Amino acid sequence: MLIAFSVAPSGTGRADGSVHDAVAEAVKVVRASGLPHRTTSMFTELEGEWDEVMAVVKQATDAVEPFGSRVSLVLKADIRPGYTGELDAKIDRLEAAIDDAED
Repeated sequence: MLIAFSVAPSGTGRADGSVHDAVAEAVKVVRASGLPHRTTSMFTELEGEWDEVMAVVKQATDAVEPFGSRVSLVLKADIRPGYTGELDAKIDRLEAAIDDAED
């Protein structure tokens, strides 16, 4: 399965509203997991089996918890049994479709 998730604290008390320190802790958890992943400016994508990706999301959420009085988690999942390598394969198929449309 693929998941895209965003986790951030609120109620941090920071004047600038920045959450980068907390998000950095969550991303460290994802990187340490060894699962295929990609982090962008808004989400982190993660690929693996249900139990392993959900465990990483929980650990990442736990890592953010000390930074504020509450935590917000947004999660989207693409559950497609029997497929692996979709983190990159979906993008490859999209790019191929764009190239085909331009020909």
